[in-house]
Amino acid sequence: MSTVNSNEVFGHPKGLIYLFFAELWERFSFYGMRALLVLYMTKQLLFTDDMAFGVYAAYMSLVYVTPMIGGILADKILGFRKAILLGGILMALGHFFLTFEHPVFFYGSLGLIIVGNGFFKPNISSFVGDLYHEGDARRDSGFTIFYLGINLGAAIAPLACAWFAETYGWHYGFVLAGIGMVAGLIVFNRGLKNDVFGSKGLVPNTETYQKQILGLNRGRWISIVAFLSVPLFALIVKFHEFEHYLVWVISVFLIVYIIYILKTVTPKEKKRLIVAVYFTILYTLFAAIFEQAGSSLTLFADRNVNLVGMDAAGTNSINAGFIILLAIPFSMLWTFLSKRNSNPNSAIKFGLGLVFLGLGFVVFALSAHSIDEFARTSMTYLVLGYLVLTIGELFLSPIGLSKMTELSPLKYVAFIMGVWFSANFYGHFFAGKIAKLTTVTEGETNVFTTGVFGDIVETITGITPEIAMQHGENFQQLYSYLSVYATFGVISVIVGIFAILIAPIIKKMMSGVH
Repeated sequence: MSTVNSNEVFGHPKGLIYLFFAELWERFSFYGMRALLVLYMTKQLLFTDDMAFGVYAAYMSLVYVTPMIGGILADKILGFRKAILLGGILMALGHFFLTFEHPVFFYGSLGLIIVGNGFFKPNISSFVGDLYHEGDARRDSGFTIFYLGINLGAAIAPLACAWFAETYGWHYGFVLAGIGMVAGLIVFNRGLKNDVFGSKGLVPNTETYQKQILGLNRGRWISIVAFLSVPLFALIVKFHEFEHYLVWVISVFLIVYIIYILKTVTPKEKKRLIVAVYFTILYTLFAAIFEQAGSSLTLFADRNVNLVGMDAAGTNSINAGFIILLAIPFSMLWTFLSKRNSNPNSAIKFGLGLVFLGLGFVVFALSAHSIDEFARTSMTYLVLGYLVLTIGELFLSPIGLSKMTELSPLKYVAFIMGVWFSANFYGHFFAGKIAKLTTVTEGETNVFTTGVFGDIVETITGITPEIAMQHGENFQQLYSYLSVYATFGVISVIVGIFAILIAPIIKKMMSGVH
């Protein structure tokens, strides 16, 4: 079997380039808005830290639960192309509506982006996997290049949108994010017109798609219901303190549907699917710790880091900037090692990803050794910590995207990609809980300042609760951030080492998938 198009660019199918740029602009819009969101809530809308973290966590977690639904609908009815276009339109509207400062528009905009992302995100990633035949050695390299597109958008957006927001007002930053989403839609549509995808991504079954219900076909009904579901998601974000009920509902749905799939597939597919679930669980832990980036790490940078050359929103681009520098070298590394049969298997890469993530947060905690009299630390530690955890991300996240398309049964590939993104749903839910541990009430400390955790924190930072109390509220806030980062950094390293130790068992269950 050959790739989709005989025309190749840089040794990859031509369609990859169009998906690369479509995803780049979509991520520009997403991360540009994300970088502004917590600062906008705390500085403009005057939300408390606790409220802002709650809204942010609910929004970011829901953004990654809707891909499961969007994945199923694309598999069964819409196909990748129509799902991506529908999702892009919803997201563009969401970004533009954020320019109106009113609670209905604020929460409604978040609802539009949540629903739109559900159609866009899993299906464009699945579309990339569809460009390569099974066993194609270029697959990991192709996904790493695609991941570079994600992070080009993610690196440019916080700086550009933050500058617009700072210079002209918050709403101009959101408008710029919306323009990015429109650009992504234009690029994708041009790829369709140039027929670079061949027969890939079309409606899977025309008869199913065209089936009439009350005078409209199923495809139209999906678009209508998608728009009608926006208020529901907006309300869940607004009343985020009840989100744990949704977590239980999603968990039951996932377990039941995965059990159903396990009963319908071959023994070989069953083992692979179990590995996909295992990888998703590891990624959940990774996301819960990693996703402090948009919430507590942004406020940490704003309040307790001596920033040079950028503001707090702009620090969201550091991680993506390092990915831009490292993605191609990593892509070349995997290809180089594969040719010499020395490429570590995916189970080992996941373990290494968690180890490096943990070490990155330990570096953040080590910034305690550079504190000045204003309870601010050196930006060097912030940048170095981001570098280390970015290396961890490159070991895990793009490889996970690639493996999901290989490990899932063919007819469930978009749903399993949605399951993979559910790790971000759970991760952001727990990331919100972790972020809230960094909020302080004067005279109080968090759970990680006593017992074994307290010993770990003192060993890494050199600070005790007593020292923090003596130096005032700013110092207590700094200590709260660093104690949480030190503890979860160590937990991540321990889990990563365990994952490496059991890698041979996981590799065997993957039945030939590397």
